[in-house]
Amino acid sequence: DEYNRTYDNLKEQVRKRFGNRLNDEMIASLGLRKQALNQLVEKKLMLMEAKRLNFRVTDEELKVAIRSIEAFQTDGVFDSRRYNSILNQNRLSTEAFEVGQKEAMLTGKLRSFITENVKVSDQEAREYFEYQDASVDIDFVLFATERYKNIKPTDDEIKSYFEKHKETYKTKVRLKAQYLHFNPDSFKSEVKIDNDELLDYYETNQNEFYTPKTVEASHVLIKVARDADAKTVEKTKKRALEIMEMARAGKNFADLAKKYSEGPTGLKGGSLGAFRKEAMVKPFSDKAFSMKSGEISEPVRTRFGWHIIKVDKINEEFTIAFDKAKQKIREKLLIQKAGNLAYDKADEVYEASSEGDDLRKIADLEKFSIHTTELFTEKEPVKRVKDGFKFTEAAFNLGLMEISDIQDLGDGYYIIQVIKKIDEKIPDLKDVKEEVKVDLAEEKRDEKAKTDAKAFLTALKAGGTIGSLEAESAKSGLETETTGFFKRNGSIKNIGFENDISKAAFLLSKKNKLPDDVIKGKKGYYVIRFKDRKQPPVAEFAGKKKNIVERLLQQKKYQTFNAWVAQLKSKSEISIEDGFLN
Repeated sequence: DEYNRTYDNLKEQVRKRFGNRLNDEMIASLGLRKQALNQLVEKKLMLMEAKRLNFRVTDEELKVAIRSIEAFQTDGVFDSRRYNSILNQNRLSTEAFEVGQKEAMLTGKLRSFITENVKVSDQEAREYFEYQDASVDIDFVLFATERYKNIKPTDDEIKSYFEKHKETYKTKVRLKAQYLHFNPDSFKSEVKIDNDELLDYYETNQNEFYTPKTVEASHVLIKVARDADAKTVEKTKKRALEIMEMARAGKNFADLAKKYSEGPTGLKGGSLGAFRKEAMVKPFSDKAFSMKSGEISEPVRTRFGWHIIKVDKINEEFTIAFDKAKQKIREKLLIQKAGNLAYDKADEVYEASSEGDDLRKIADLEKFSIHTTELFTEKEPVKRVKDGFKFTEAAFNLGLMEISDIQDLGDGYYIIQVIKKIDEKIPDLKDVKEEVKVDLAEEKRDEKAKTDAKAFLTALKAGGTIGSLEAESAKSGLETETTGFFKRNGSIKNIGFENDISKAAFLLSKKNKLPDDVIKGKKGYYVIRFKDRKQPPVAEFAGKKKNIVERLLQQKKYQTFNAWVAQLKSKSEISIEDGFLN
């Protein structure tokens, strides 16, 4: 189960990146199954190592971490109903989620321990600045594939090309399905809700209408470790007191937070938004909830360090009265009951069906409208269904004329039956001839552009003069263009974003003006020539140093931790069952 969850999470991440283009071949080429297994092995090893080093996550730490997750908050405050609802939507129990969260926090502590001594020197930062911000200027000639418009493949060439690339034109498996849709909206007219039922719901679910007291506050954090010595504690407290005095003297609190706070909220002026008492660590909450609006506290010590708290606003607890709540309750019960009636009807129809039944006949008996899809592939969402991808997935898990279980697709319940299946096949050439012709012509244009570009580069090198680029391009009826200065990862004027051209350009110099080979780009093939290079102004380094150090630090920490994990794996005995990945 754990492996399957890891694999499914990986697949979902990749699906978000590639969308409908993701298929079994891509999944295989990306090695997602092996990646999932490696992730799981590494996770197990890290948890074992964290245990050996006596790292632990307290219940209080877990509670604070979960309550700080924005997805579980309403108006910046942790909402237990939202928390449970999101977990239910993702088919997760609170126990399973909290175990996973605890494990992630443990490995986070381990990562911090392994990488805490990683540093970036001034020399490293300067070298990175000089490398990343250097710029180069080149001349170029483009052999655009679209230039070769007169390429017309013969029938024999088309036939030969098709024979070599048959698999490319293989059709996908396609299905056609019929289905019943039990839409809760259709059952709303059957729902009856009286006042007693509304009142009963209100009294039974008081938490739904109660909003506890919250405080909106900002803070400045001066970090100090829990096990810091007395001298350090006193020194950091003195700093906190100085900031408190400035705040009480009228200095803008947000500006002080931006300047002095060592916590993540410093950048936004120390603002914590609104929070309930239980959302923060106890010493902080106790103090914040004892203060008046506008008041600035003396330094408060928590396990994070010293906090100077400013209460911006107090929101007193309140309960929505029944008269104001009942319309909302009515709407909620209406949706709930209509949904139940829709499901009950779907269940009744499903139970009445037998293997081999035609869903259309059942629909006629029940006087239900039946819907029929167009043909669709495994990677296409079915139209006119809210979750068309889920419909497709369910259909592809059915045999011909098999009736599905009840499917919840976001806009009601569905019963699906596949009524037609067209297997994949290699089509006759006549059916795809135009497509093959276009592909072959594109390939021949590409080959011609590449051949001409290579011949041009060879002639250019043989010419041996700087001016020969213009001369050779004139012979070919082409124009020499210049880019102006560009950086390694920037857009190139008159070309656009072309990583391979950028890489090749930065390998050139005054002594070595021409590349070893032509460079393929989006529009065709490029021949480039070095023109000039310049280093970034030294004066700019100071302004960029902080960001460079942060970026390099993250990279070095990542590399350090990965190297440590690799070493841990090499020293461990890892056993994987034969055929596990199959």
